[in-house]
Amino acid sequence: MLSAECARLAALEVLCPTAALEGNEDFPTLAGDRILDTRLAVIDDLDPEQKFTPVVSLFTADASAQLRGDIAASDDVDLVSTLEVVAELAVAATDENGDAFADAMPADDWDARLVLAALCAQVRRALQFTERGYLFRRFVRHVRQVSEETFSVPQIGARWHRVTMRFELSLPDDTFDEASGLPEPIATLSAILPATSPARAKLEALAGHFSAFGRTPLAGVDFSDGGQTGFTVETE
Repeated sequence: MLSAECARLAALEVLCPTAALEGNEDFPTLAGDRILDTRLAVIDDLDPEQKFTPVVSLFTADASAQLRGDIAASDDVDLVSTLEVVAELAVAATDENGDAFADAMPADDWDARLVLAALCAQVRRALQFTERGYLFRRFVRHVRQVSEETFSVPQIGARWHRVTMRFELSLPDDTFDEASGLPEPIATLSAILPATSPARAKLEALAGHFSAFGRTPLAGVDFSDGGQTGFTVETE
């Protein structure tokens, strides 16, 4: 459902503004430009000169559309989705073959935990409370709930500096019409994203795959009473 993707891409622009990538303003979180879309950190994302690297990854976890009631109209739909924001303090680790990979820092440093908590707070502040976050809130009816879960394996007493934030969203449903191009609301997002935004370039390319479609015109409606009342509908 493109409304759910729209919310994620809007959140991406809020947390990693194109203007900041171009050096015209500051990034809103400790992660800086390390705001990743639909992927976790890899070794090349790490800053080798730092003890750990704050990283944020965005995922659309799920989406569903359901009629508001048994007698609701076909377009009276409640669309809900979960935006997952994975915030972590990433470090370099090695596997059994000695190959390096990025992983969350083991949770044995209380000072680092405060940094991670601050990063999560910055994400929520940017999306829900700042002026720039209006871009995200414009495409969300409301945020139903925000929850945070620390990555851990309680059975062995292991924890890592990785928190999954889940934003449970109520969204407008996709609106399709006969014209070509993307449906709303993602068509509006595509139009207002900065011209140099990678997301805008991708959306503009996808828009060409939504061709116009027509409907069979209604020629008329005829009524007859041949012993019982009835009607027929004819099309051209």
